[in-house]
Amino acid sequence: MACKVLVVCGSPVVVSADLLRRLAGECDYVVAVDRGLDALLSAGLSCDVYVGDADTVSDAGRALVDAATDFEVERHDPYKDYTDLALALDAVRRRWPGAEVVATCATGGRPDMALSVLGLLAGYDDAPVWIAEDETTARILHEGESWIIEGHEGSTFSIIAIAPNTKVSEHGLEWELDHASLVLLADTGISNVVRSTATIQVHTGTAITYLYR
Repeated sequence: MACKVLVVCGSPVVVSADLLRRLAGECDYVVAVDRGLDALLSAGLSCDVYVGDADTVSDAGRALVDAATDFEVERHDPYKDYTDLALALDAVRRRWPGAEVVATCATGGRPDMALSVLGLLAGYDDAPVWIAEDETTARILHEGESWIIEGHEGSTFSIIAIAPNTKVSEHGLEWELDHASLVLLADTGISNVVRSTATIQVHTGTAITYLYR
């Protein structure tokens, strides 16, 4: 059975310690991406694998990386061709093929980096990909994947196509769609409302879905 891996990204905007502890408890392994290690340490947690060039982690975090005995380290030269998250996802693939990924500390900071993070996570099509933040749970859905949402009546829900030729169906929402085509990055699926148990399906393409608590 495939495992679940928490990937703590290096965004300067971090999630709460409570959420980090809950996510770590729900996952089989934890991967820290550069200064994502600091977020874990602030929550009283560690990681199984550290991936990064250590250019943004704190001095205390860097000291732990330099002397690491309790977790694996994949240290990279800052003058590299790939971002730390790209390298971290590669590390997940090599260690735990087919692992489900839960990414956090992923959406804040520079907008160009945020878009890059979304692109990298969308490119991880080995297994389900979630993005967990304090107020939002997001899931990237590829062709043939679906998400059943239970117990969230009244919550705001959005879906955005992040690949061309994306076709989706939504049921159990205020405004439903049936094999509807979504234009790339268009606003058609923004700010819907969950009315009952909802089923979201992506028939073709790729979409990111957001459920707001």
